Amino acid sequence: MPPTLASLVHHSALKLTVRAGGERLDTPVRWVHASELTDPVPYMEGGELLLITALKLDAEDADAMRRYVKRLVGAGVAGLGFAVGVHYEETPKALVDAAEGEGLPLLEVPRRTPFLAISKAVSAAIAADQYRAVTAGFAAQRELTKQALSDGPEGLLTALASQVDGWAALYDASGAVVATAPEWAGRRAARITGDVERLRERAAPASSVVGGGTGDGEVGDGGDASGEDRVELHSLGTGRRARAALAVGTAAALGTAERYAVHSAIALLTLTTERSRSLYAAEQRIGAAVLRMLLAGQPDHARGVAGDLYGGLLDAPYRMILAEAASASAGRARARAGDADADGGGATVSAEAAAVLAEAGGDFVGGLGEVVESAAARSGEAVLVVPDGERLVVLAADRGAVVAACAQYAEAVGAAQGGGEQAGDEDELVVGISAPAGPIAAGAAYKQAEQALSVARRRGRVLVEHEDLAAGSVVPLLADDAVRAFADGLLRPLYEHDATGRGDLVASLRAWLSRHGQWDAAAADLGVHRHTLRYRMRRVEEILGRSLDDPDVRMELWLALKTTASAE
Repeated sequence: MPPTLASLVHHSALKLTVRAGGERLDTPVRWVHASELTDPVPYMEGGELLLITALKLDAEDADAMRRYVKRLVGAGVAGLGFAVGVHYEETPKALVDAAEGEGLPLLEVPRRTPFLAISKAVSAAIAADQYRAVTAGFAAQRELTKQALSDGPEGLLTALASQVDGWAALYDASGAVVATAPEWAGRRAARITGDVERLRERAAPASSVVGGGTGDGEVGDGGDASGEDRVELHSLGTGRRARAALAVGTAAALGTAERYAVHSAIALLTLTTERSRSLYAAEQRIGAAVLRMLLAGQPDHARGVAGDLYGGLLDAPYRMILAEAASASAGRARARAGDADADGGGATVSAEAAAVLAEAGGDFVGGLGEVVESAAARSGEAVLVVPDGERLVVLAADRGAVVAACAQYAEAVGAAQGGGEQAGDEDELVVGISAPAGPIAAGAAYKQAEQALSVARRRGRVLVEHEDLAAGSVVPLLADDAVRAFADGLLRPLYEHDATGRGDLVASLRAWLSRHGQWDAAAADLGVHRHTLRYRMRRVEEILGRSLDDPDVRMELWLALKTTASAE
């Protein structure tokens, strides 16, 4: 700790005597300053021990001394040292009384003690304190490094909380609490997530100091003393956007040694959360190779290449997730179908979903990658994330946190796309999720995810799960402009015939098909004779130029009827 007036009084070589303010000798001394000015206050910063000989002061004038001492106290002077044997043989009573009245420590300096000796003593004590702080900081750095290597971020937080005599918390890229130390700090950490989110909106590196308790600066309730904490927040990461955040809560401002410990923790956590680009690129190459082997039906080779990198992910039931920008998905579908017609409509953005757009920066596919990796880190799940051109491929445990986070992110993006502000196609996202699969069925899972992705695009939805496709009707899958145009074109001659009042061919065709070609049952539904129905079906064949004996023709007509009915 820094030198105090008490440590100077107990310094055997200085021989200082306390004349007033003995109850405040624990006051720290920031520096020593000698001045004979009648008003040295403009040159003081606070915390100094002021040394005088009263060369220009009438130290026996009680009123003058009261004014002089009052100004020193107002300037935050730590204490006053008065040299005797120079202009006064003893400390004047007027000065002693004024110091006692204001509570200012007054030290008598004997003639044989030069002011320089006092300055040297304070300087040496400050240097020793700084050396102790640096040494303690290096020791803390070693301990934090040891804990980070052995126990990961959790061990590092535990060591940091011990070093600062407070608590520490780690937040992920989404602002959620990942770990706290000690365990009781979880409630306090959760209460300042609002401040963490505001910190993440600033360019990294960023830091701020907030009060504990609720995120808006109010003191926490429920018996929690977190409102008394001083909490420092620091962003973690080397890029434009923070990868994580560190919170450190203490009862008072950090000292030098504690500051060293916090800075060391920031550096170590940054290394932990922000892996080197070369390592990340290498992991992505391994992930891409593992995915190719799984899709090629070589699960054993995939396990051999992956090693322990993905834990038991390749052996347990997993989901295949495909995500891409809606514009890319639509372009790929048009290329396959040879259809040049494109929907020019754009997505819209609601005010309450603006945060999603701001966080993703328009790159919803990249944002999804960050979300699933963050969820995996939080839950301890293994996840395989492979960027594949404009597409993102994710392999995640069935019913795990990653799949849930993906669904929540898609819901948020869907809200953002469904508001009132126009957004371009490049801002859109479509996601397809396969049914649960095992390692030998990776190819089938990928195909399922692609089918779900195609349906999501056609339906104008952000996310579709393959399991949902079999649960409903096939008719909604046909609800796009090309299919409706085909249905309208196929049935138009029949509608035009019926419009002339010469028969009800469309209704008769629907009834006959719904009864699987059973004449009596269909005729009964229509309330006509079966010969009348036979005549109408012959007219359908003549008008369309198609035979109702052909099952493909019957299928196309039935789907056309269902499609036009759903559009009415």
